Amino acid sequence: MDFSSPYTLLIIASIVLIFSYFFSEISKRTSIPSVLLLILLGVVGKVGLNSVGMGDYDFFPILEILGIVGLIMIVLEAALELKLDRNKLAPISIALAIALVGLLISTWVTAEILCYFVDGFDRGENYLKAWIYATPLSILSSAIIIPSVVDLRADKKEFHIYESTFSDILGIMMFYFLVGQFETSHSESSGNGVSNFIFTTLLTVVISILSSYLLVVIFQKLEGAVKLFLLIAVLLLLYSVEKIYHLSPLLSILIFGLVIANKDLFFAGPLKRWLDKKEADEIYHGLHVITMETAFVVRTYFFVIFGVTISFASLANWAVVGVSLLCLVAIFVIRFGILRVSLGKDIVPQLYIAPRGLITILLFYAIPKEAYVEGFSQGILLFIIIGTSLVMTGSLIFNKQRSTKAIRDAKAMNISETKWRAPEIE
Repeated sequence: MDFSSPYTLLIIASIVLIFSYFFSEISKRTSIPSVLLLILLGVVGKVGLNSVGMGDYDFFPILEILGIVGLIMIVLEAALELKLDRNKLAPISIALAIALVGLLISTWVTAEILCYFVDGFDRGENYLKAWIYATPLSILSSAIIIPSVVDLRADKKEFHIYESTFSDILGIMMFYFLVGQFETSHSESSGNGVSNFIFTTLLTVVISILSSYLLVVIFQKLEGAVKLFLLIAVLLLLYSVEKIYHLSPLLSILIFGLVIANKDLFFAGPLKRWLDKKEADEIYHGLHVITMETAFVVRTYFFVIFGVTISFASLANWAVVGVSLLCLVAIFVIRFGILRVSLGKDIVPQLYIAPRGLITILLFYAIPKEAYVEGFSQGILLFIIIGTSLVMTGSLIFNKQRSTKAIRDAKAMNISETKWRAPEIE
């Protein structure tokens, strides 16, 4: 087969998407995350590439672009699902608190494990490096969670959507804050990393709110069948420009999604005259479909290419297995404590739904070269991604079996009828 032919590449790309669709259907019926199947498909693809002498091809530039676009689409898709009203204030606040506390504690404990067991980390000059490496390992993957919890009870599904979305946003902000601190400490600049972070975050929020209102007002007046892709292009442009200037661009994506999804709330009072509700509704529904479809495509190719680039040989190292297991135990012990305090006893399967995925991989590749630690094996990253996904898979399968049994037992119960007779009055 001629891999230089565009038709061959189209055939391969089409087959991958077809496989991804069937993997999604398998996931719905078995609760096995489609991500694991996509990574496995990539591993099989690597064998094929090796057989034709293309095993050394550098896929990283493609992986990086897919990761960035996928991240934007996933955050936008999640933001479009968030409805802000008084009834949602409590669950949103609880999910935000759990995501923040879980992120901070998990990162701290993981950093301590890395300092103690991995060469190159310590509690001195390299302690900040440990936090930079630990942060991606502590972020929940909304790319895996949101498609996997569709069959859960409504309140539990809502909790996971909120929690994973907040974990993505907060984790990314925290990662780049730590990277900024590291770069400041290793440069001649006398700036304060904390003050710069606060300033850039506030500036991003202001820019995001203004640009979101402006985009809604402008695009509801545009005519044409392709304006939604034009809107996507503008959001990608906004994200890239903010990223170049070291702002927090995902906040812009999140805020825009919240504004268009909750337009009646944001365009209240005097601002109501600027809103064409019918046109805005069409933009919202069209954008919802586009982000969902695009996220599916990008996520597919990202995890397949990631599967092509990984090496399972690193998992044969007992030191890697030991550190990874410690990190996994820490993840679920911390999660148990936080959920038990916040949600009470009903924490199954929420306790076990804590997969790591796209953002973990993307941020790992975004670690500055100056912060690289040779002693850290990519096998730890792979082990934790696979381990957390398998734990989630087992919990979802158990939860589905438990629900099916409860329904079957309820249907099997004998229900009899008794005629009611009015009591006699003496």
